Amino acid sequence: MTTETVTTRPSTAEWGYADRVPTLFGLFTAVAIVGWLVSVFLTGIHLWALPLPPGVEPSGSMLVITSEYAYVLGVPLALLGALYYLTTIVLAGLWFETRHPSVVKLLTPLTASGVLASLVFVYLQIGVIGAICPFCMVSAAATVTLFGLELAILRTSALPSTGELLADPAAILRDGSLTWPAMLVAVGTLSVLAFYAVTLAPVPGA
Repeated sequence: MTTETVTTRPSTAEWGYADRVPTLFGLFTAVAIVGWLVSVFLTGIHLWALPLPPGVEPSGSMLVITSEYAYVLGVPLALLGALYYLTTIVLAGLWFETRHPSVVKLLTPLTASGVLASLVFVYLQIGVIGAICPFCMVSAAATVTLFGLELAILRTSALPSTGELLADPAAILRDGSLTWPAMLVAVGTLSVLAFYAVTLAPVPGA
């Protein structure tokens, strides 16, 4: 008679999470997906619609998208935003797999940096560029919402200190499977690469 060892996913109670934390993480994931879709859409505009034909004067959203402030070292902010949201989605998936508090700790500075970056870009739209991009504002709202949900998760959880977590950094690898997070990374990255590959295709008249 053989005895099989069954590995069970850690429960929320084991790490001191409140009962509503999984719901909060579900909302977090949904908002991050919205931000991802908006950022990928804007990235597609950068790849396919720009530069504008000669003689076309941009206005509104296009004025924002074509401004010098829409790029960092030649890389569209939209693409950086897509990578940011993909990271939050992957970390949320990692949390659902492991329930590990290190994920929550990582999300705090990440979502805070997203809010700061969005505030700067909103200021540039209003105070410098003089035009508003609704899609960019949706992304900004998503970053603020993600940070708010992250704070709510922190407030409703009794997590170990950062020092305790750093004492055993490999614990997150033992507490769950990394299959789904790895698949999210692959799908998200390949999606953006596929967008870029279209611009290189020998399409007649393109």
